[in-house]
Amino acid sequence: MKNIDLGLKASSQSEQLKNRLSYRPNVFEFYTDEDDFTKEGIKKLTAAILQVKAQGVAHIILHHPMRYKGEYTELVAPQNDFKELNYFIDSSTNQLLQLSFDYNLQTLLHGSYSRHTEKMIALYPSFSEARNVVYQKLDRYANLGQSHIMFENSISRLFYYGCADEDRFILDKKYRLAFDLSHCFIKIKADNPKLCASLKRLKSHIVHYHLVDSMGLTHDSLPLGKGKINWEDVLPLLNENASSIFEIKLANENEATEQVASYHYLIGIYNKLNKRA
Repeated sequence: MKNIDLGLKASSQSEQLKNRLSYRPNVFEFYTDEDDFTKEGIKKLTAAILQVKAQGVAHIILHHPMRYKGEYTELVAPQNDFKELNYFIDSSTNQLLQLSFDYNLQTLLHGSYSRHTEKMIALYPSFSEARNVVYQKLDRYANLGQSHIMFENSISRLFYYGCADEDRFILDKKYRLAFDLSHCFIKIKADNPKLCASLKRLKSHIVHYHLVDSMGLTHDSLPLGKGKINWEDVLPLLNENASSIFEIKLANENEATEQVASYHYLIGIYNKLNKRA
């Protein structure tokens, strides 16, 4: 069974960094935004990475920004309709990968989101064509990033986990996968057996987890134990070699309270399962 890492998430803001590092995490995920990709932003992000590395954190992940000028960074965004957005997605991914190669980090890229996905799909002649564009881009980034890139699942019709056929298609791609448990749980309508089946199917290619609970209806990002995910069933199915963070919605972004509480909750589950063994 996978050991429980203390994995925390924050931006490069100094107050958030100070708070997270005070807990001595094993895993740190940077949540980046478009401001990190200005000349000064990259300098600040690089300094923050070096600060985290200096604390001996074993695994550092750079989460690609969710938005650019108010629009989601959807890989499905058609080039002709979203030229500036596509340029930003490509240039920012390249910058994160450069940092990842330079400092032995990981870049996390979303295969899709959900808010504006359907309106973008509608701009293509067919769903099949829209889907092909996404996978062509993922193929290119996988080739470019090699062992320094991973792709996270969505709750849209594009690049999601939880359906046997889609899972097998993704497995055949041999991508390095980031598995957000709440995204999968929402996609499969709060079905714990289906969540566990997907975790089993994809296990060999999962390199990182977002551990987060959900009621399975909306993107609620709940602390572990506050939603409907059965963590006693989930924990034994996690890849022992993968990293993980607790990606929980915080009451105060400068305090990791809910992330740390979720860590202690999962430690309790871990100890309970070990006693049974």
